[in-house]
Amino acid sequence: MLWQQLQEQTVDLGWEFYGPVLLIVALVALAVPVWAALGIGAVIMLVTTDVLPLGLLCESLFDGIDHFALIAVPLFILTGDVLVRTGLSNKLLDVADATTGGFRAGLGTATVLGCGFFACISCSDAAGAAAVGRMTIHKLVDKGYPRPYGLVASGACTGILIPPSITYIIIGLILGISASTLFLAAAIPGVMIMLSIMVTNAVMNRIHGFEGEETGFSFARWRKAVWDGRYALLVPIIILGGIYSGIFTPTEAAAVAVATTIIIGMLQRTLTLADFPKMLVSSAKVNGVILPIIAMSLPLAQTLAALNVPQGVIFAVTSLTEDPMMIKLLMIAILIAAGCIMETTPNIVILAPILLPLAQEIGMDEVQFCIMMITALGVGFITPPLGLNLFVISGITGASVLKIAAKAGPYVIGMLIIVLMIAYIPQISTVFLPDIY
Repeated sequence: MLWQQLQEQTVDLGWEFYGPVLLIVALVALAVPVWAALGIGAVIMLVTTDVLPLGLLCESLFDGIDHFALIAVPLFILTGDVLVRTGLSNKLLDVADATTGGFRAGLGTATVLGCGFFACISCSDAAGAAAVGRMTIHKLVDKGYPRPYGLVASGACTGILIPPSITYIIIGLILGISASTLFLAAAIPGVMIMLSIMVTNAVMNRIHGFEGEETGFSFARWRKAVWDGRYALLVPIIILGGIYSGIFTPTEAAAVAVATTIIIGMLQRTLTLADFPKMLVSSAKVNGVILPIIAMSLPLAQTLAALNVPQGVIFAVTSLTEDPMMIKLLMIAILIAAGCIMETTPNIVILAPILLPLAQEIGMDEVQFCIMMITALGVGFITPPLGLNLFVISGITGASVLKIAAKAGPYVIGMLIIVLMIAYIPQISTVFLPDIY
């Protein structure tokens, strides 16, 4: 029996395990930096359980981030910064506005589409929320939207869902799956999330009448916007085209994206040598938040694996129910709850190795699991208490986080519907994949 095998494989866990876990939760709740909380918990757990030598910590800190794929992280972050400083992000938003802005709820739809464009380049939710928010929120208010409206915060969630995405690079590294494969699998789900936000906004417009005007589509205006934004559109075309055609790896695509945006900025004289120190410092600060979390999470994840925690999770869940549909619901609930209280990166590094065996036990494909996990965690960007996008928009508008979260509620429902579809319809995330990947 599966349960008996799991019981034999699972060790008895006491306070030497639960103590460090509770300490990590307490430290994060006290606003201690996540990387420090994870590092302290990992050290204490290694010492108290003695399941692995303490020397593993130092080795993991360096080996864990010594991967070629992770070079793409600072490069994509830098690309997003260059995009904003050169004004190319404005051009992308102009194209989005010319495409949908003439229709009813068009400005809101254009805002979400602009977030999607920005996601293809910056790969960051917070950067998208800040950049698009500054450009659109005053326009949305002029159209009749309330200031704490959650549209921009929700639309910016596409930053980690539409490929290329830093999160898919990280989860691919942790689980040993090609980032290019995950990018390919995430194409349809990412677009579905974006469409769900657009549809939700259209419904909210019908109910509240935020945008009553409808000027219609103007091909002349659209053609002019596309021509003016041709260099901005060139960047996502190069990135996605290079990755999906197999010309570039994600890391190489990130390097090409940085070079392309810098060259465009220099040729258009929107970027000078004086801007480089500021861009590098800004990007380094963001990267300095992500990589220490990855480094500190890995020894903790290795300790959990050595303690057979994944097998224990499988046993605990299957002892409640053996119904695959119910188990998927439980996994989604765990991921959404985790996304509400902790950042995406540590959630990926810690939970992915634990939940993947459970997903495989009920017949889920590993790629489908990755897409479901990232999409479910993406909901956490607009749900308190963490809700990073909520804090970004709060900083721009001055509205309280809770008011913005309340306005984002309908979008959470729309995103959850897509998460459930990804979980129960494998073809959504695997239709473009080859038989062997």
